[in-house]
Amino acid sequence: MNGLELVLLALGLSMDAFAVSVCKGLSLGRIRWKHMALAGLWFGGFQALMPTAGYYLGTFFTDIITSYNYWIAFVLLTLIGSNMIKESFDEEDCPDANMAAPAMFALAVATSIDALAVGVTFAFLQVSILPAVCFIGATTFILSCIGIRIGHVFGLKYKSRAELFGGAVLILMGTKILLEHLGVLG
Repeated sequence: MNGLELVLLALGLSMDAFAVSVCKGLSLGRIRWKHMALAGLWFGGFQALMPTAGYYLGTFFTDIITSYNYWIAFVLLTLIGSNMIKESFDEEDCPDANMAAPAMFALAVATSIDALAVGVTFAFLQVSILPAVCFIGATTFILSCIGIRIGHVFGLKYKSRAELFGGAVLILMGTKILLEHLGVLG
Protein backbone atom coordinates (compact mmCIF):
# COMPACT_ATOMS: atom_id res chain seq x y z
CA MET A 1 0.00 0.00 0.00
CA ASN A 2 1.51 3.30 -1.06
CA GLY A 3 1.26 6.67 0.69
CA LEU A 4 -1.61 8.03 -1.39
CA GLU A 5 -3.64 4.86 -0.82
CA LEU A 6 -3.08 5.15 2.93
CA VAL A 7 -4.16 8.81 2.89
CA LEU A 8 -7.35 7.94 0.98
CA LEU A 9 -8.05 4.98 3.26
CA ALA A 10 -7.53 7.10 6.38
CA LEU A 11 -9.88 9.76 5.01
CA GLY A 12 -12.48 7.16 4.09
CA LEU A 13 -12.35 5.47 7.49
CA SER A 14 -12.52 8.75 9.38
CA MET A 15 -15.71 9.96 7.68
CA ASP A 16 -18.05 8.16 10.12
CA ALA A 17 -16.27 9.78 13.06
CA PHE A 18 -16.31 13.12 11.24
CA ALA A 19 -20.08 12.82 10.65
CA VAL A 20 -20.74 11.98 14.31
CA SER A 21 -18.47 14.85 15.37
CA VAL A 22 -20.46 17.23 13.18
CA CYS A 23 -23.61 16.09 14.98
CA LYS A 24 -21.95 16.47 18.37
CA GLY A 25 -20.83 19.98 17.44
CA LEU A 26 -24.38 20.80 16.40
CA SER A 27 -25.82 19.57 19.69
CA LEU A 28 -23.27 21.29 21.94
CA GLY A 29 -24.34 24.73 23.05
CA ARG A 30 -20.93 26.27 23.47
CA ILE A 31 -17.95 24.33 22.23
CA ARG A 32 -14.59 24.38 23.92
CA TRP A 33 -11.20 22.95 22.97
CA LYS A 34 -11.96 20.21 25.50
CA HIS A 35 -14.91 19.01 23.39
CA MET A 36 -12.80 18.89 20.25
CA ALA A 37 -9.95 17.07 22.04
CA LEU A 38 -12.32 14.53 23.61
CA ALA A 39 -13.94 13.71 20.28
CA GLY A 40 -10.54 13.48 18.62
CA LEU A 41 -9.07 11.24 21.30
CA TRP A 42 -12.05 8.87 21.45
CA PHE A 43 -12.56 8.55 17.72
CA GLY A 44 -8.90 8.72 16.70
CA GLY A 45 -7.91 6.26 19.43
CA PHE A 46 -10.48 3.69 18.37
CA GLN A 47 -9.71 4.19 14.67
CA ALA A 48 -6.13 3.21 15.52
CA LEU A 49 -7.02 0.41 17.96
CA MET A 50 -9.55 -1.44 15.80
CA PRO A 51 -7.40 -1.98 12.69
CA THR A 52 -4.62 -3.16 15.00
CA ALA A 53 -6.96 -5.77 16.48
CA GLY A 54 -8.18 -6.71 12.99
CA TYR A 55 -4.60 -7.02 11.77
CA TYR A 56 -3.67 -9.53 14.46
CA LEU A 57 -6.91 -11.41 13.94
CA GLY A 58 -6.24 -11.52 10.20
CA THR A 59 -2.63 -12.61 10.76
CA PHE A 60 -3.95 -15.63 12.63
CA PHE A 61 -5.97 -16.73 9.57
CA THR A 62 -3.59 -15.58 6.80
CA ASP A 63 -2.11 -19.01 6.14
CA ILE A 64 -5.55 -20.57 5.78
CA ILE A 65 -6.97 -18.14 3.23
CA THR A 66 -3.94 -16.62 1.48
CA SER A 67 -5.14 -17.52 -2.02
CA TYR A 68 -8.38 -15.58 -1.48
CA ASN A 69 -7.01 -12.54 0.40
CA TYR A 70 -7.54 -10.01 -2.42
CA TRP A 71 -11.12 -11.14 -2.87
CA ILE A 72 -11.70 -10.85 0.88
CA ALA A 73 -10.22 -7.32 0.90
CA PHE A 74 -12.42 -6.38 -2.06
CA VAL A 75 -15.61 -7.80 -0.47
CA LEU A 76 -14.96 -6.28 2.98
CA LEU A 77 -14.13 -2.81 1.65
CA THR A 78 -17.06 -2.89 -0.79
CA LEU A 79 -19.52 -3.93 1.95
CA ILE A 80 -18.23 -1.28 4.36
CA GLY A 81 -18.27 1.40 1.65
CA SER A 82 -21.75 0.44 0.47
CA ASN A 83 -23.06 0.62 4.01
CA MET A 84 -21.54 4.08 4.46
CA ILE A 85 -23.13 5.27 1.21
CA LYS A 86 -26.50 3.85 2.31
CA GLU A 87 -26.17 5.61 5.66
CA SER A 88 -25.42 8.90 3.89
CA PHE A 89 -28.99 8.89 2.56
CA ASP A 90 -30.62 7.96 5.90
CA GLU A 91 -32.24 10.65 7.94
CA GLU A 92 -30.94 9.80 11.37
CA ASP A 93 -30.96 11.71 14.60
CA CYS A 94 -27.74 13.20 15.79
CA PRO A 95 -26.27 12.03 19.08
CA ASP A 96 -26.91 14.31 22.01
CA ALA A 97 -24.38 16.65 23.58
CA ASN A 98 -23.26 14.04 26.13
CA MET A 99 -19.45 13.83 26.11
CA ALA A 100 -19.22 11.44 29.10
CA ALA A 101 -17.09 8.31 28.75
CA PRO A 102 -19.94 5.77 28.32
CA ALA A 103 -21.57 7.77 25.51
CA MET A 104 -18.29 8.46 23.74
CA PHE A 105 -17.15 4.84 24.12
CA ALA A 106 -20.31 3.59 22.40
CA LEU A 107 -19.92 6.10 19.55
CA ALA A 108 -16.20 5.37 19.17
CA VAL A 109 -16.85 1.64 18.87
CA ALA A 110 -19.74 2.18 16.44
CA THR A 111 -17.70 4.45 14.17
CA SER A 112 -14.64 2.17 14.14
CA ILE A 113 -16.14 -1.26 13.43
CA ASP A 114 -15.28 -0.79 9.75
CA ALA A 115 -11.65 -0.16 10.76
CA LEU A 116 -11.57 -3.64 12.33
CA ALA A 117 -12.36 -5.18 8.95
CA VAL A 118 -9.78 -2.97 7.27
CA GLY A 119 -7.22 -4.25 9.77
CA VAL A 120 -7.98 -7.79 8.63
CA THR A 121 -7.27 -6.74 5.04
CA PHE A 122 -4.01 -5.13 6.21
CA ALA A 123 -2.86 -8.55 7.43
CA PHE A 124 -3.60 -10.11 4.04
CA LEU A 125 -1.84 -7.29 2.18
CA GLN A 126 1.13 -7.36 4.60
CA VAL A 127 0.87 -3.65 5.44
CA SER A 128 3.25 -2.21 8.07
CA ILE A 129 0.65 -1.91 10.80
CA LEU A 130 2.19 0.63 13.20
CA PRO A 131 2.70 3.50 10.73
CA ALA A 132 -0.66 2.76 9.10
CA VAL A 133 -2.71 2.82 12.32
CA CYS A 134 -0.87 5.86 13.66
CA PHE A 135 -1.69 7.75 10.47
CA ILE A 136 -5.34 6.59 10.51
CA GLY A 137 -5.68 7.55 14.18
CA ALA A 138 -4.08 10.97 13.65
CA THR A 139 -6.24 11.67 10.59
CA THR A 140 -9.38 10.73 12.50
CA PHE A 141 -8.30 12.83 15.49
CA ILE A 142 -7.87 15.91 13.32
CA LEU A 143 -11.08 15.40 11.35
CA SER A 144 -13.07 14.75 14.53
CA CYS A 145 -11.84 18.01 16.04
CA ILE A 146 -12.71 19.82 12.82
CA GLY A 147 -16.09 18.05 12.74
CA ILE A 148 -17.03 19.42 16.17
CA ARG A 149 -16.26 22.93 14.97
CA ILE A 150 -18.01 22.53 11.60
CA GLY A 151 -21.08 21.07 13.28
CA HIS A 152 -21.25 24.01 15.62
CA VAL A 153 -20.85 26.56 12.82
CA PHE A 154 -22.59 24.97 9.82
CA GLY A 155 -24.89 22.28 11.23
CA LEU A 156 -25.64 19.07 9.31
CA LYS A 157 -24.76 20.39 5.85
CA TYR A 158 -21.63 18.21 5.45
CA LYS A 159 -22.59 15.06 7.38
CA SER A 160 -24.14 13.05 4.55
CA ARG A 161 -21.55 14.21 2.03
CA ALA A 162 -18.77 12.99 4.31
CA GLU A 163 -20.32 9.53 4.63
CA LEU A 164 -20.93 9.35 0.88
CA PHE A 165 -17.31 10.33 0.16
CA GLY A 166 -15.94 7.86 2.71
CA GLY A 167 -18.01 5.00 1.29
CA ALA A 168 -16.96 5.74 -2.28
CA VAL A 169 -13.28 5.85 -1.31
CA LEU A 170 -13.48 2.45 0.42
CA ILE A 171 -15.24 0.84 -2.56
CA LEU A 172 -12.64 2.28 -4.95
CA MET A 173 -9.80 1.02 -2.73
CA GLY A 174 -11.27 -2.49 -2.66
CA THR A 175 -11.78 -2.47 -6.42
CA LYS A 176 -8.20 -1.27 -7.01
CA ILE A 177 -6.79 -4.04 -4.78
CA LEU A 178 -8.75 -6.68 -6.71
CA LEU A 179 -7.90 -5.29 -10.14
CA GLU A 180 -4.19 -5.17 -9.28
CA HIS A 181 -4.31 -8.80 -8.14
CA LEU A 182 -6.09 -9.85 -11.34
CA GLY A 183 -3.45 -8.05 -13.41
CA VAL A 184 -5.85 -5.47 -14.87
CA LEU A 185 -3.94 -2.62 -13.19
CA GLY A 186 -0.16 -2.64 -13.16
